[in-house]
Amino acid sequence: MTANLTMEKPTQQIRFRHLRRLTDDTGLLEHAIGRIPRRAEGYTTDDNARALWACIEWIDLDAGLAEAEGLPELAERYAGFLYWARKPDGRFHNNYDYERRPESEYPSDDCLGRTIWALARTISVPFGKRLAPAVPDLLAHAFPAARTMTMPRGWAYALAACALLERSGGASERRDDAPLPFAGERVRSLAAELKSRLLDKYRREAGPGWHWFEPVMTYSNGLLPWALFEAHAAFGWGDALAAARDTFRFLAERMAAPSGAIRPIGNRGWGTREGTARWDQQPIEAFKLALAAEAGYRVTGEREYRETALACRAWFHGRNDCGAAIADPADGSCCDGLTPDGPNANRGAESTIAYLLTEAVVRRLGGAENGQCGSAVQSRSIR
Repeated sequence: MTANLTMEKPTQQIRFRHLRRLTDDTGLLEHAIGRIPRRAEGYTTDDNARALWACIEWIDLDAGLAEAEGLPELAERYAGFLYWARKPDGRFHNNYDYERRPESEYPSDDCLGRTIWALARTISVPFGKRLAPAVPDLLAHAFPAARTMTMPRGWAYALAACALLERSGGASERRDDAPLPFAGERVRSLAAELKSRLLDKYRREAGPGWHWFEPVMTYSNGLLPWALFEAHAAFGWGDALAAARDTFRFLAERMAAPSGAIRPIGNRGWGTREGTARWDQQPIEAFKLALAAEAGYRVTGEREYRETALACRAWFHGRNDCGAAIADPADGSCCDGLTPDGPNANRGAESTIAYLLTEAVVRRLGGAENGQCGSAVQSRSIR
């Protein structure tokens, strides 16, 4: 059965005031108390890479809005943070205190993969020329380190970056003549290796009633099918498409409430073979499902993927278990999650960027212009 409920789109044009509020002359601050930055919590490379990605998406989507909101200048600041955070081995230090001192940490594959993706996305658009040579140099510096990653979400980001570089390197699809720092066999070789790692994990873990890459569905789950959809789009790999379809369908079913609305997998227990935690629900999960859905729609043209992306956007605007809007288009902020008692009132960097990027995903689908904010996940299988 397919639900066709819709809700009106927010009447206000999306703004980026909160993103600017969280940004100082160093970069993007990680946390907030309500809408007020918590400077004592410092900065992360993770969030500055996310913020660069969000700026690039909106610069590419709506240059007039981006200019009015100061996104080009913000993108320069976030790129500068990434350049400052790079390490000699190609990785990036992630956590810094407010005094700009690096904090003790273990190397993060997620941070490396996310930053590689943000840099690749930047050089794939004409605005990327404005950030040369810094961003191409950073990408060339980080790219070899991708082979050292051992975690699947890092692989997924880097695989999607390889797919994007492959597509952007084609003369028929380039919108400018900016040279890419790598192309051809180097990108394809890394992509093939990363795709094989993801599919090997999937084959080892999957079984009856469990179509996933890991024994537990934890965070940012949509990244994994997203990367495989992107790999198929760039390289034509049928095995990547088959796994992307199966795992997306399984994830979408696990993230569907009985009402048909989106219900992100809760972080108080995650998702296992025995069941799925309901709370707390985080914006990053709705965004990553929307990201995978957009890629699935682009690859297959099947309407169910588009409806899922619209339902993810609707989650931010009140089609959720609490019946409460957690995003505010007036300043572009977003609550840090949903709890059994309602929205978490804090509006930090990760959640805010998840909202801004979800809006970008739906804009690319054309849903925002059509006034649709889908309220239900398709209950039938997506194939």
